Amino acid sequence: MSVKKQYLKRKTTCKVTFELPPVAVGYANKVNIVGDFNNWSTNATPMKRAENGGFLATLDLRKDLHYEFLYLIDKRVWEVEREADRFVKNPFGDGDNSVIFV
Repeated sequence: MSVKKQYLKRKTTCKVTFELPPVAVGYANKVNIVGDFNNWSTNATPMKRAENGGFLATLDLRKDLHYEFLYLIDKRVWEVEREADRFVKNPFGDGDNSVIFV
């Protein structure tokens, strides 16, 4: 699992690449990123399967903000980003949300 941030000069956004390795997704068919940047939509941000069997997605996110998110694997398993900048309790009281600072 990883989150890579690429800051571009003269841009108000940052390219953020989210990556889940094969070991994190097992035999998953579909993974989505679900967070406040997409209004917690379970369908809005699908990840693409990488050549190594993992999943990748790159988003342009506004700088100087923080974002809460989770991965949704096969529409049934919620997973945190283990390399997140921070974790906060989710409002449902059943776990944490990952947080990144951009």
